[in-house]
Amino acid sequence: MKRGPLDVDPAVLAERGHAVGGPPWILGHRGAPRLAPENTVASLAQALALGLDGVEFDVQPSREGEPVVLHDETLDRTTNAKGPVDARPLVELCALDAGAWFGKRFAGEPLPHLSDALDVGETHAAPIFMVELKTTGLVDAVVEQLRSRGLERTAYLASFHRSVVVAARDAGLRTMLLAEEAHDDDRLFVRRERIDAHGLAAHGWRVPDGALDWPCERWAWSVDSPRDLLEACRRPLAGFNTNEPLRALSVRALVALAPRCATYPLEVPELAVEPEHHGHTWSGDWRATAFVVNPFDWPVEVELAFAVRTGAFRVASSWTERRLAPRERVAVDLTVEGGTHSPGGDPLLVAHYRFDVPVERASDRPSELVLDAPLVRRRVAVARSARTRHTCLVETPGREPATFALERRGRSLVAVLEHAGGLADARLVVRLDGRTVHGASGVRLDLPADFDHRAGGVDFSVAVLGVDTSSGTGGFVWHRWSGGLPSDLLSGEPGRLVPER
Repeated sequence: MKRGPLDVDPAVLAERGHAVGGPPWILGHRGAPRLAPENTVASLAQALALGLDGVEFDVQPSREGEPVVLHDETLDRTTNAKGPVDARPLVELCALDAGAWFGKRFAGEPLPHLSDALDVGETHAAPIFMVELKTTGLVDAVVEQLRSRGLERTAYLASFHRSVVVAARDAGLRTMLLAEEAHDDDRLFVRRERIDAHGLAAHGWRVPDGALDWPCERWAWSVDSPRDLLEACRRPLAGFNTNEPLRALSVRALVALAPRCATYPLEVPELAVEPEHHGHTWSGDWRATAFVVNPFDWPVEVELAFAVRTGAFRVASSWTERRLAPRERVAVDLTVEGGTHSPGGDPLLVAHYRFDVPVERASDRPSELVLDAPLVRRRVAVARSARTRHTCLVETPGREPATFALERRGRSLVAVLEHAGGLADARLVVRLDGRTVHGASGVRLDLPADFDHRAGGVDFSVAVLGVDTSSGTGGFVWHRWSGGLPSDLLSGEPGRLVPER
């Protein structure tokens, strides 16, 4: 098995099988946030250069009410400043560094004004913009910027706030109501208020109300996993945004070539993480079996590679480039060793398919396709009726690990902070099935009604958050039990909570 790079040169995307148009339309979520700092001009330009149909980005108000491109209400996470974004004037905000946190080569990348983000589209062929308003009160400023560029009927103004999309509709903009999952109440709202589109989380259309007759375009946000991308392209949705642009483009091409493909051609196992055995790092030694499938009605040549995003890994496999018959499924034994100090950036298994498309299918169809699937490192906790201790990762060498205890009490889960790992003013943060709760010494959460019957358990993350007294900076530090906290794009996959059997 070859060890290959993650990045693909945009100039060869068409040759590699990405050049298939929508719908569904594919937008870069905050640009291309794994390749450049989110919500910057660099990130938006990178997403369009990869061949995406457009970009999504978030807007927050300056002190004067000017729209700046930023996801959070505070500056702490993605700039060199701290505090609320709406407490600073525009001239100060646009002078901030919004790139150095991501990498040295992006140092000096400024925090963009909305006009800067929209101007990125001038060098590309009519990209679709999805502008998400995180707060109320910015509609007029956004309308002014869009109208000055003739974008008021091609861009979408999106928000979780109903009042925002109604105001945008009244201003003549295309509108999108956002939510976590489909509910009939929202369906009646978009029908009554003539909202153009409804955007849900990747899983949001799978619930029963998602099968109802919706009187608008169906969209989704943060569609990243192979399974979710395949479903989004086969449903199909009108469009979606993603943090995995190359994977999304490949899946759209896959569905165009193999419309009957119902399961992703790379079947990879999750890698169970037991940090206690590896110095409390996000590492391990795994023996696993993956499967490679030819999803086409014609034979293919398949070459496998292993791509590393972060950390250090060593992988071994007996696979050599081979020819697969139509629909053939072949097992691949993998040996994986290594890891990272922190969650995030799971390694990828990459398959390069080469084939001759039948003459009747050859028109504007690629003859190569590159698909990838993450080897997700996952930590699992059992919801026991007896109290059990759990140890957080040591993401900075030399620190002492934080610990907490879990206990199931009927339909509730109780988490108690035991040891803060040297942090002052520590509090426990727990994320369970999409809901995040903070507590000084502990938290109590209701388990989902179907918890005992849900296959594979539910997403579950725990962290201890406190002030670092050892560095002298007084900054906040996370001691994490798994990925998924803080809930930003690069924090890794959450753990899982399963019932006691």
